[in-house]
Amino acid sequence: MIPGGESILSNLRRGALEYCVLALLRGGRRYGLDIARTLTRDGVLMSGEGTLYPLLARLRRAGLVETSWQDSTTGPPRRYYSLTSDGERALDAFARTWQPFRDAVDAALEQRADLT
Repeated sequence: MIPGGESILSNLRRGALEYCVLALLRGGRRYGLDIARTLTRDGVLMSGEGTLYPLLARLRRAGLVETSWQDSTTGPPRRYYSLTSDGERALDAFARTWQPFRDAVDAALEQRADLT
């Protein structure tokens, strides 16, 4: 890992993770552990499950996701999360903002100093 790399990654996650969760829910309701497994798959978006459940609780309190309980054949009932219409609007706004932001960062990173 490059010096300071973990700090940079942590800051990037903080700004984008909630929208990644909303994007995962765009396809339909999902169980919390399923969301966690998807987000921790490569260790970039999320390094462990510990941050997911507080984030899901904040999204629920903000009205961006709603929850429902479903019985499980393999254990206790499971809480499922789904996107609300406010969550859909927030995700759309993020998507409209993300691409120009990403493009601007990419352009800045690709700049070379003029040596002449």
